[in-house]
Amino acid sequence: MANNETKTRESVIVRTSVIGVAANVLLAGFKAAVGLLSNSIAIVLDAVNNLSDALSSIITIIGTRLAGRKPDKKHPLGYGRIEYLSAMIVAAIVLYAGITALVESVKKIITPEAADYSTLTLIVLAAAIVVKLVLGRYVKSVGKKVDSGALVASGSDATFDAVLSLSVLLSAVIYLLWHISLEAYVGVLISAFIIKAGIEMLLEQTNELLGKRADRELLSEIRATICEEDVVSGAYDLILHSYGPDLLVGSVHVEIPDTMNAEEIDLMEHRIVDRVFEKHGVILTGISIYAVNTQDDAVKALRSDVMKLVSAHEGVLQMHGFRVDQERKLLHLDVILDFALEDREAVYEQIRKELQEAYPDYDVTITMDIDV
Repeated sequence: MANNETKTRESVIVRTSVIGVAANVLLAGFKAAVGLLSNSIAIVLDAVNNLSDALSSIITIIGTRLAGRKPDKKHPLGYGRIEYLSAMIVAAIVLYAGITALVESVKKIITPEAADYSTLTLIVLAAAIVVKLVLGRYVKSVGKKVDSGALVASGSDATFDAVLSLSVLLSAVIYLLWHISLEAYVGVLISAFIIKAGIEMLLEQTNELLGKRADRELLSEIRATICEEDVVSGAYDLILHSYGPDLLVGSVHVEIPDTMNAEEIDLMEHRIVDRVFEKHGVILTGISIYAVNTQDDAVKALRSDVMKLVSAHEGVLQMHGFRVDQERKLLHLDVILDFALEDREAVYEQIRKELQEAYPDYDVTITMDIDV
């Protein structure tokens, strides 16, 4: 992503987060005051939830600023992954807030205290619901526009908070109409949802750091862009590494005719790198070559037969990288096996055994590729 675009993205995220901080701090203050005055644990916990949202936005701002630092000698690909670390801190805060809220709610169930709702209480809760709905919609739309997972999550969380506030409001109405106190139980419900959100956020960011599967649609689009080159018959083993939400670096194997010379391959690689970056903002740092035999009919027929034999096995997603060395009698291919297979190693071994038996004159080697 261009530097100017990165700066614009950062400023949008920061500005939107500042709005979120201001709105949540105001809501937390009003709700805390009303909750304490009315002796309502559910409203106080709702205020705590707003406060944790404000803190989350502050950490998002700090994380975005740090992630935007220029690359240096120690970190030549920049500091983009700091956004994942800051999101994990946010998740931990949310989780802690949820557990604390759950403990307090259970205490209220064991030793109940009657709440004292007033007209002001209902007005504040109703206003908070409207504010949260508007805030959630705004933050989520901005997050989608700038491709910020943190903002999208914050927007969804704000919308969900509005639903939780609505449950508190309904419990207050039920108490006023029928004198049935549900607020401690509503507090447990709110706590459970906060804990669930914290766990989900933590798992999501852990997956980012571990290296999760890239978006399949993006992978498919990049492969299609690569195959726009007339000489490319297939693009395989496309691996993307994320160095932050706006920096993807990748490598790929391409199948090309074995008649191409070094100069033609070099020009082709430059065209592919430029086109992929222009269309998808992905930096291809490596393009490896699979040379497809286009001159020997016997080798082409052999490839077709091997493809039929391999594809007959359940769980085989793809075969590529086929090459034959007639002089040394070597036969090699790459096979991608589905992770859903109960025993991928057994299927791999069965394919290797069948190929060796079918072509005893060759030394058969198979690479079990990863379904990325």
